[in-house]
Amino acid sequence: MKPEEVIIRVYVTEKTTRMLEEENTLTFIVRREATKNDVKRAVEQLFGVKVEKVRTLITPRGYKKAYVKLAPEYKALDVATKLGAV
Repeated sequence: MKPEEVIIRVYVTEKTTRMLEEENTLTFIVRREATKNDVKRAVEQLFGVKVEKVRTLITPRGYKKAYVKLAPEYKALDVATKLGAV
């Protein structure tokens, strides 16, 4: 799966904004078929950062959400600012 096809959009709520600031974690809505490795590869290639951990879940509405924790040397807030999420 191509990196551009994996991520559908950035997911922004009060909770995800707190996670962005305190836990260095970005939240995305991704394709349901995407694996954690697909998400990791896509974020690393598209945004030029190193991913430490990916957690996924499927929401009751059927969307797949991915919590992507960046390595300490990268700031999630900087990436979110580039994306226009903050």
